Amino acid sequence: MASTAASLSEKGRHSLRADCESCFALCCVAPAFSASTDFAINKNAGQACPNLRQDFRCGIHTRLRPQGFRGCTVYDCFGAGQKVSQITFGGQDWRQAPRTARQMFEVFPIVRDLHELLWYLTEALTLQPARSLHGELGLALEEIERLTHNSPDALAKLDVAALRRDVNVLLLRASELVRAEVPRKKKDRRGADLIGAKLKGADLRGANLRGAYLIGADLRGADLRMADLTGADLRDADLRGADLTDSIFLIQSQLDAAKGDAHTRVPPSLTHPGHW
Repeated sequence: MASTAASLSEKGRHSLRADCESCFALCCVAPAFSASTDFAINKNAGQACPNLRQDFRCGIHTRLRPQGFRGCTVYDCFGAGQKVSQITFGGQDWRQAPRTARQMFEVFPIVRDLHELLWYLTEALTLQPARSLHGELGLALEEIERLTHNSPDALAKLDVAALRRDVNVLLLRASELVRAEVPRKKKDRRGADLIGAKLKGADLRGANLRGAYLIGADLRGADLRMADLTGADLRDADLRGADLTDSIFLIQSQLDAAKGDAHTRVPPSLTHPGHW
């Protein structure tokens, strides 16, 4: 079991990254979006974005931000697009096989949520302070991975909210074990309203920032090592010079939504966004 879990964890990072070349542009069709600071237009669910070309490429991919489609630049399917396109539907193109379209668009967000859980579980398996939980984490990872290979009908019936709750219990336990390594009282700011907060240079090591609203917060030079950032809203947060190297459960889309610079330190599994 341990070797199986280790193997899944090893290859997990690669399989949980979007491969747009192997996807039928599901993220450009399945979700709905409304005209806002993130999107220049309204689009209904299941309706192709007008910028989508016939070859499933975005016609304004290199100009998304200036054209008003910032929301597209921070979206991450965690590799669900290529799995649904190539595995769940066996490479059937929704344009050439329109009978698959409705179900494909219905299943895509479900698999996307499952892949997000796989990303978190894969990271949790790398956390040495949480090694006492690695057996349970590995079993959960194997089960979620198995579910992603279900038929479209079976996927559509999954209770993803219940799966998320169960996995979250494990992830929180892993987080607590990691943050216990910080030799002082940890700040519990779970779900806190920190919009626009002045946190420049703040020592936030080991802080619980799960679900915290950090929109536009000044986090320049802040120390966020071993801070739990699960679901934290970092839109327009200023991370210039901040240290997030050992932060827990930070994902690429959170960085993409924030501001940073060459001095921002990020976990090795993530990258500096191109707009920084």
